[in-house]
Amino acid sequence: MSLTGGAPNCRGMADNPTAVDRIDAAIARIESAIDARAKAGDALARRHAALKARMAEAVSALDDVIARGAAS
Repeated sequence: MSLTGGAPNCRGMADNPTAVDRIDAAIARIESAIDARAKAGDALARRHAALKARMAEAVSALDDVIARGAAS
């Protein structure tokens, strides 16, 4: 292939991407962003559930301390 010629519709050429190449790259970036956001959302949901469970334990422990103090 020469530098001045070549197939005008040859996909995958780094120096002259076609519209389809640019669209494919954009779709890949969007899909990657969606995956990253979903993983981040899942991680946030797990952290929230763990925090909620720890807070429930802390409130229960405080209830026990208050109940023992009221009984004294």
